[in-house]
Amino acid sequence: MKRIASRDNAHYKGLLKLSQSSRERRKSGRVLLDGMHLIEAYEASCGVPEEIVVSDSGAGRPENARYLDRRPAGSSISYVADALFKELALVDTPSGIMAVVARPQPAGGGDHAADTVLLDGVQDPGNLGSILRSAAAAGFHQILLSADCAQAWSPKTLRAAMGAHFQLAIHEDRDLSAFLVAYRGQSVATLPAASSSLYSTTLGRPLAWVFGSEGLGVRPLVAAQTSRQLRIPMAAASESLNVAAVAAVCLFETLRQRQVAEPSLGSGPG
Repeated sequence: MKRIASRDNAHYKGLLKLSQSSRERRKSGRVLLDGMHLIEAYEASCGVPEEIVVSDSGAGRPENARYLDRRPAGSSISYVADALFKELALVDTPSGIMAVVARPQPAGGGDHAADTVLLDGVQDPGNLGSILRSAAAAGFHQILLSADCAQAWSPKTLRAAMGAHFQLAIHEDRDLSAFLVAYRGQSVATLPAASSSLYSTTLGRPLAWVFGSEGLGVRPLVAAQTSRQLRIPMAAASESLNVAAVAAVCLFETLRQRQVAEPSLGSGPG
């Protein structure tokens, strides 16, 4: 057990780097998870955290205290002064507990016959996290991100995804066009000007959905490698949707069609 009360503490400096630096997260292969929800989601899918970091006041919160009482063997624990913990958390209301974990690494370069979500330049961490959450809920477990997407493992993306990361195989810095050329299923890009409607199209298996950036949408070079381009019908006064909303509509339309065709899939939790 460690007790950290000074910014000059070498271990604290390492935690601060992990919290604030994407370069450090990539270099070390480790990330910080803020709050019990993310910690428990990690444990359910990936195992034991390397370290638990708890603030002085956070240690007394009932949920955190229960976890500390039963924390698994193999996790070290560091108690951190409240002011120092707040700097690590980067949120207005810190949870009082964080975990240092090894970032899950997907096997291989991606499965060309698996349901996949490809993200082309999605730059807002909140949008990225929301899409990851929708993908996991809709049963799409392979995610490919272009090099200019937001960081999948940043604190803001982790918070927005609410634990979905640990149900997914996330491949960052990928060449989406090359993947689509080799893909052995139906691939679909969403384009506002497409002639075919999402709701009049049969979505097959396997299926790769491509969603584009907030400002530019799917790049023409990437869209050209897809087998279909579809639009989401909207009321006349509406011109576009947020990319996270587009992804949710398309992914859950896919799930709806599959549940109609395969009732054994069930509706799942709400």
